[in-house]
Amino acid sequence: LIQAQPGGEACVCHLVEPLGLSQGTVSHHLKKLTDAGLLEREQRGSWAYYRVVPEALSSVRGLLA
Repeated sequence: LIQAQPGGEACVCHLVEPLGLSQGTVSHHLKKLTDAGLLEREQRGSWAYYRVVPEALSSVRGLLA
């Protein structure tokens, strides 16, 4: 879902409605994914934007194959 957004990045506001979850729940999981190294976070003013770390995603795919 994050990679499908324009520019391959998303803020919480882009994810709440499609996921059907609260802003707090989405933020919590984005933090966990960032802490795990699967996402990068960039603060822009009051909004944080998230982007998938391609190398980390490749590693996860390798583990699941």
